[in-house]
Amino acid sequence: MHYLSDDTMPRLSSSLFNGLCALMLVVGCALSPLASALSADDVKPLGADDFDAKSQAIDKLIANADAPSLAVLKALSEDNVAATDAGDVVLIDGDAYKDPVTGKTLTFDNPPQPVTLNNLLRARVTGALSALQLNSPDVEARRTAINALLKEPNASFKPLVDAARAKETDPTLKQRLDVLWAMTSMHDADPAKRLDAVQLVAARHDMEMNELLLPIVAKKPDGTFAEPDEKVRAAAQAGLDALESIRVRSQLVSTVFAGISLGSVLLLAALGLAITYGLIGVINMAHGEFLMIGAYATYATQTVIAHYAPAAIEWYPLFAIPAAFVAAGVVGIVLERLVLKHLYGRPLETLLTTFGVSLILIQAVRMLFGAQNVQVSNPTWMSGGVTVMENVILPYNRIVILAFSLAVIAIAWTVLNKTRLGLFVRAVTQNRRMAACVGVKTARVDSYAFAFGAGIAGLGGCALAQIGNVGPDLGQNYIIDSFMAVVLGGVGQLAGTVIGAFGLGVISKLIEPFWGAVLAKIAVLVLIVLFIQKRPQGMFALKGRSAEV
Repeated sequence: MHYLSDDTMPRLSSSLFNGLCALMLVVGCALSPLASALSADDVKPLGADDFDAKSQAIDKLIANADAPSLAVLKALSEDNVAATDAGDVVLIDGDAYKDPVTGKTLTFDNPPQPVTLNNLLRARVTGALSALQLNSPDVEARRTAINALLKEPNASFKPLVDAARAKETDPTLKQRLDVLWAMTSMHDADPAKRLDAVQLVAARHDMEMNELLLPIVAKKPDGTFAEPDEKVRAAAQAGLDALESIRVRSQLVSTVFAGISLGSVLLLAALGLAITYGLIGVINMAHGEFLMIGAYATYATQTVIAHYAPAAIEWYPLFAIPAAFVAAGVVGIVLERLVLKHLYGRPLETLLTTFGVSLILIQAVRMLFGAQNVQVSNPTWMSGGVTVMENVILPYNRIVILAFSLAVIAIAWTVLNKTRLGLFVRAVTQNRRMAACVGVKTARVDSYAFAFGAGIAGLGGCALAQIGNVGPDLGQNYIIDSFMAVVLGGVGQLAGTVIGAFGLGVISKLIEPFWGAVLAKIAVLVLIVLFIQKRPQGMFALKGRSAEV
C-alpha cells in the first residue's frame, strides 16, 4: 500500500483529488485483502493496443484503490497518460512527465505519445472515480456517486460497493447501495448471492431493470439456459412478470388520463354547442372558430401583460379567462344578430352560411396575427407534473384544464338552472311558442344563449392555448368531435354532453394504441352511427321544438 509522500503531492493538484486521495487511505485499508502495491507492470498494458489488456489494467487500478492507482485513473479521465517508445506508461503533468509509481519527474528525447481510450473504457474509468467516492464523509458526494453507478453498474466495482455497503449509515443511501450491490452481483459465482441480487433487483420495480433480468431467463443457442440455477431463473421470471404487470397498469392509467384530458377539451368545445344547437337548432359550422378566438384572446392577454405588467405575467391566465369569454361571446352575438336570426328554420342555408363565416373568421385572424402559429407559454405553476405511478407523470397543465372544465360545467349548470336567463332558455328549448305566449322574448333569449354558448367555446380556446400552439386552423380540429359529443349525449342536455365528451375522449385513446389516431376516429364515428340508429335521441332525450308539431 503506497501512502502520500512529499514527492508525490505536486502531481495531485486539484482539491477534489486531494480529498479523494485521503479517502482512499480508508478504502485501501478496507480492501487490503484484495489490494496490492502498484507496479510498472500493472500500468504498462495501458500503452498497448490490446483492448482486453487495457481493460484488465484498469480493473487492477480499481482493485488497488491506493493513491498512485487513483492518480493514474484521474489522469486517464483527463487524457494525461502517455506511452514512451519503449512502451512504458507515464503521467503528463503540464510540460513535465511523471513516473506513475514513484512520482519522479522523467525526461525523454522523443515526447511520449498520449494514450487513447475507447468509449467503453472511458466510461469504466469515470465510473471508477465515482465508485471511489462511496466512502466519502460527505453525504451528497456519496449520493452523487451512487446515482452515477446506478446508471452504469459494473461488476468490477463490486469490492468498493461491498465495502461502502458495510459502512453506510444513512437509511436511504443504504437501500440504494443494496440495489447497486445487487446489480453488480447478478453474475457472482455463488448462486445464493445471485439469487439475493435478482430478488433485490426485482423488488425495486424499476422498468429499466427489465434489461438486467432478461438475460437470466434467456437460452443459449444450444437450448440451455444462460443461468444454470433454477431458483435464480424463477426469481428473475417473477420479477419480469411483476414489471410487465406494472407496465400494463401504468399504460392503462396513462391512457385513461389522456382520454379524460381530451374529453375535458372536447367538453368545453361541445358545451356551448349543446346550448346553441339545443335551443336554436342551428348547425353552426363556425363554432370551432369561437375556440380559435378564445385562444387568440389568451395570446393577446399574455402579450399585453408581458409588456405593461411583467410582474403579473405568472397570473395572466386569470385575466385571459374573462377576455376569452367576452371576445368569443361578442363575436357570437354579432353573428347571431346579423346572420343567423334570418336563417332560422332553414338548416341547409344555415350550414352553408356558417361554413362560409368560419372561413371568413380564419382569414381575418390570419390577416391580424399572421398565418404562423403563435406560442402561449404556461406559467410556472402549470409547468411540470406529478408522478402517480412508475413511468406515469400527469402534467399540471392537463390537471388544471380538467379542473377548469368541471368548474365551467358547474357555472353553466348554475346559469341554466338557477337564473332567470336559464329559466327562459329551458322554456324556449322545450316549447318556443308557449314561451312566447307567456311573454318571453324568444329572439332576445336566442341572442343571449348564443353569446353564452360562444363564450364557453372561447373558454375552451383559452384551455387549448395551454397545451399546444395557437393557429388559425385550431378550431377545425375539434368541430366534428364536438358535434359527435352533443349528438351522442342528447341534444340540449348538459349531462349528456359531459358523458359524451369524456366517453369519446377515453374510447378514442383506448383504441389509438392498436389502430392509430385516424382509424380510431373512424371506429368511434362508426360506433356513434350504430348507437344513433338504435337510439336517435341520444343517451339523454329532451323534448324540443322538433317534437312540438
